[in-house]
Amino acid sequence: MEHYLPLIIVALGVIVLLLLITKLKLDTFISLIITAFLVALALGMPLDKIVESIEGGMGGTLGSIALIFGFGAILGRLVADAGGAQRIATTLIDKFGEKNIQWAVVIASFIIGIALFFEVGLVLLIPIIFQIAKELKMSPLYLGIPMATALSATHGFLPPHPGPTVIAQQYDANIGMVLIYGIIIAIPAVIIAGPLFTKVIRKIIPASFEKQGNLDSLGEIKTFDLKDTPGFGISVLTSLFPVLLMAISTIVDLIQDLGNVSDNMLFKIIHLIGQPTTALLISVLLAIYTMGIKRNIPMKKVMQSAEESIRAIGMMLLIIGGGGVLKQVLIDGGVGDAVAAIFEGSSMSPLLLAWIIAAILRIALGSATVSALTTAGLVIPLMQGTGVDPALMVLATGAGSLIASHVNDAGFWMFKEFFGLNLKETFATWTLLESIISVVGLAGVLVINLFV
Repeated sequence: MEHYLPLIIVALGVIVLLLLITKLKLDTFISLIITAFLVALALGMPLDKIVESIEGGMGGTLGSIALIFGFGAILGRLVADAGGAQRIATTLIDKFGEKNIQWAVVIASFIIGIALFFEVGLVLLIPIIFQIAKELKMSPLYLGIPMATALSATHGFLPPHPGPTVIAQQYDANIGMVLIYGIIIAIPAVIIAGPLFTKVIRKIIPASFEKQGNLDSLGEIKTFDLKDTPGFGISVLTSLFPVLLMAISTIVDLIQDLGNVSDNMLFKIIHLIGQPTTALLISVLLAIYTMGIKRNIPMKKVMQSAEESIRAIGMMLLIIGGGGVLKQVLIDGGVGDAVAAIFEGSSMSPLLLAWIIAAILRIALGSATVSALTTAGLVIPLMQGTGVDPALMVLATGAGSLIASHVNDAGFWMFKEFFGLNLKETFATWTLLESIISVVGLAGVLVINLFV
């Protein structure tokens, strides 16, 4: 029974958090911190370690996200304020037509998602999604669900994302095979959880699709005459420049690994440029030139756009940090160890076991990457002598780590805030689409396992 106690405490913590936000109408950030304190006490954490864990969770989450978010918001805003987002939106509408616009969004998001972390892709794509929705007078959520699905599937299944890349090393899997199987699994997952799921959920909660989203974090989206906007090519290049830099760095890293080439100064420079923070900083400088200086917009006005974009994401950053605080308390409170103890000595198929453990850890801890990494440590001893393909183990773990994103996951709050949804609507859209990707991912792994 003692193994289950931490999981019961987590469940009660989530209920308390929902009550604070929905019934007491307390601010989300304050509610997250209060819940983290209560859960830490209930898990029996030493009193002198609680504040340390909370500060560590805040620092750890924002340390990796704040710079990316800040530069991503500035880049998106510069492209939007110069009319670049409108140009991209109009061109995509013209090429794909209003009827197929969801597929245009899915393809664009999938390509961007391969190279970019989930948070970066979301920040870069949101202005374009809202612009397309505005042009076509449709719901941002109608395009937002397929976009988030494509970004999430690539985040869970495909290297160079941190989860699949690190667990591929831990399972000693061939990263090229993880990428190939991952794409085979990600495509049906994105189609089912994206455009097909949107059709169904739109009938169930039509009111959510009437909301225009929360554009405060992006500022006011301006409308331009098309002749006054930058060209399509330069707008796409500026928007996708971080993707290009990260993609080049990833390809060079792969060539280096496969060819066993030793590290020299050139590789180190390429690797530095391919880091998300560096890539976004360089892209912001490019945007200042292409969307500002080159178009004779005064530097003061360009910097005004940058400042407004940062001011707008302040509260969102705190909420995401609050999600990170709750996640850290659960990890430090030993919730992962409790899950490990429950599955000790199991004789289940390692693929299914990896998925189940990752799923439970994801629901308990919040972070897809953390639950994937923790699962790898627990499952490696159970793989011995089973002959299971390590690349499929990576994907089974990745699929489990995506399930049922809820209040202890930063992605949940980002989706909720951007699309102006209430908690119930976020569960019905975001949490459900993540679960569909997870289940379709597991099915894909089991099917491939029959043939390899």
